[in-house]
Amino acid sequence: MSTNNFALRYDNWFTRLAVPLGMGPRRAEVRVAGGVLTVRMGWAFRAGIPLSAIRSAGPDGRAVSGFGVHGFGGYWLVNGSARGLVRLELEPSVRARAVQMPVRLRELRLSVTDPEAFLAAVAR
Repeated sequence: MSTNNFALRYDNWFTRLAVPLGMGPRRAEVRVAGGVLTVRMGWAFRAGIPLSAIRSAGPDGRAVSGFGVHGFGGYWLVNGSARGLVRLELEPSVRARAVQMPVRLRELRLSVTDPEAFLAAVAR
């Protein structure tokens, strides 16, 4: 099995805030390996999403209302930028941890540096 590593996209101004909070680029991970998408943003978010649970994946042009980790009711945004956004719809929902609390994911929005390559990797 191949491994594909991707980077969360961070704007420079947000990196300066995220690094001291333990959520910077060095503590972030977006990896596709062994049929699982792993997403981590420091201590604030982590999920292991079976690729089989991804019902749809595509670019996301919707506006964001914040940076970092935000969500409620199964809908989560993990971003360091308002650019490079992708949206994953999941069925069945997947367990994750957000701000150290267990949550369910139905939809995950991410900012990644290479959206096209990321979407190709999760579509395989």
